[in-house]
Amino acid sequence: MNLAAPPRASLQELQERARTTASRDLIRLIGVRKVYGSGEAAVTALDGIDLKIDSGEFVAVLGPSGSGKSTAMNILGCLDTPTGGHYFFRGVDVASLSRDARALIRRYHIGFVFQGFNLLKRTTALENLELPLVYRGTPRAERHKLARHALAMVGLSDREKHTASELSGGQQQRVAIARALVTNPAVIFADEPTGNLDTAKSHEIMSLLSSLNKDHGITIVLVTHDEDIAAYARRHIRFRDGRIESDDGTPAP
Repeated sequence: MNLAAPPRASLQELQERARTTASRDLIRLIGVRKVYGSGEAAVTALDGIDLKIDSGEFVAVLGPSGSGKSTAMNILGCLDTPTGGHYFFRGVDVASLSRDARALIRRYHIGFVFQGFNLLKRTTALENLELPLVYRGTPRAERHKLARHALAMVGLSDREKHTASELSGGQQQRVAIARALVTNPAVIFADEPTGNLDTAKSHEIMSLLSSLNKDHGITIVLVTHDEDIAAYARRHIRFRDGRIESDDGTPAP
């Protein structure tokens, strides 16, 4: 990769690489380390992580507070960069990219679902979904079409004109999932997506994510501390002290 190329060129190269690596792994970490601070105050959050995630997987990432799972997710989501090692996303070494190029990867290839929903409360469900498409410069008519399709995928076609404040917690999280889907990302990162929901709504949301994975082949990486929620995933990766303690479904090299 030409590291001196502008961000748009980096994005184009990523898209070209994606077309030629469809049969290979989506995500690969090789010896990834993350250290905060320096000298005696240095804290090692990740200590040499090796990880591979293929397209179409549903992965749960677990571990106690301070285990490194959140740091790993921030790196996978291009929100942070490793101190050492390599992160390859569809064959591109993300750590070598500029901040703007990483932002473009998030915009075009990654969807996020958060515990707190992060919706605009006075904005309709449809408008919340259209916002990431506005940033991409998608024409208005196409934005409407894509947003309506995403709402239909999460079973909320009849709520498109309701504001977020008029929706239940479970419905708000469904809208948040639809917002992650609307850009047709390569992977969705879900960070404690049921943390603000009761048990019944939590299982509804997890059933939806499971269906999206099984029926549509959408890659999902879920961070949770709840074993019942993690049970919906087909692979479980456990972190402890900055390392992967166990992985019950490592893909073949």
